[in-house]
Amino acid sequence: MENKYEKNAKILKALSDTNRLRIIDLLSCGEMCACHILENFNFTQPTLSHHMKVLIDCGLVEARKDGIWNLYKLNLNNANRLVLFFMNLITENDECEEKDNKCHKSEDNK
Repeated sequence: MENKYEKNAKILKALSDTNRLRIIDLLSCGEMCACHILENFNFTQPTLSHHMKVLIDCGLVEARKDGIWNLYKLNLNNANRLVLFFMNLITENDECEEKDNKCHKSEDNK
């Protein structure tokens, strides 16, 4: 089972591609078929299929078939989990990896 760091690293790796970031931006407006997504790019359908597979595999995008159409939408639960992960990552909280930082001793302890 992947831990939270591995899962989120996989998502961040998927988002490190500018085309995939643009796809996420497009899908933030709602479900779209592959042909409409493709209209926004200067690459081929097989390239789009590759990008969509990466986004599906990391859990940010869901796909469904409607007849001959492939429809894609954001997985909002996983997108929200990513945002929450970042909030927890940059905020001091009870889950801090190391609470007792010996590098910052107060003046009273000298």
